[in-house]
Amino acid sequence: MHYTKMHGAGNSFLLTENLHGELRGEDLSVLALRLCKEKETDGLIVLTPAVGADFGMLFYNSDGSLGEMCGNGARCVARYGYEHSLAPDPQAIRILATAGLVTGKRVSRERYQIRLNDPSVIDLHRLAEGEDCAYIELGKPGIPHAVVEVGAEAFDDLNALRERGRRLRCSAAFPKGANVSFACLEGENRVRAITFERGVEDFTLACGTGSGAIAVALILRARIPGSAAEIHMPGGTLIISLTREDDRAKDLLLTGPTAVVEEGQ
Repeated sequence: MHYTKMHGAGNSFLLTENLHGELRGEDLSVLALRLCKEKETDGLIVLTPAVGADFGMLFYNSDGSLGEMCGNGARCVARYGYEHSLAPDPQAIRILATAGLVTGKRVSRERYQIRLNDPSVIDLHRLAEGEDCAYIELGKPGIPHAVVEVGAEAFDDLNALRERGRRLRCSAAFPKGANVSFACLEGENRVRAITFERGVEDFTLACGTGSGAIAVALILRARIPGSAAEIHMPGGTLIISLTREDDRAKDLLLTGPTAVVEEGQ
């Protein structure tokens, strides 16, 4: 199989095509488990044929589990699709993910934007393991996210923060488990954050859907004025803008950098 290794703000993936049955007979979960470890990536993305879209994407976490969608992965896929002539219009790239249709566009050679799936569940205050969390699911089936506000000092001890993330990730308060983002408001719309990702079972350098959940939580909690946020994660900065309607949010746009690391066989 041919692969392309890419990352979006440090969130890294292997992309490979199965548009013409190239991976016929492969157990994709086993393939993801092996290749993500071998290539030190957060996930495997398999491009598939799709009706009503330019192509589809199956996203596998590094533990082999199938994820509903991946924001930074979708941005990488949008770039791959345009540069490999799978998506003819760079301003209207259509990707069918498990969580639903994702549309994207080219902002510049390296910057791509996607529209995240609208939240299907928003619970701004859900108690989990004694902590006040915002619980948000993006798309249907929803990608589960828990957002916890912390002080700046929490980032001084990542090991302690990691244990909090591990505990919350499996909390009974989240029926499907959850990706857990810790967020600290550093300015009017500037947020420092890090995400403990379900399926990776550790912190990643960035999380696109996690950034969307953080923006939804802080904007609807009136912690951020307006409808946009800069989410500064260890791997880079992601920009989220959205449309707010009372206690709901929709039209989440995620913008950030992409990079091609290597290609191989």
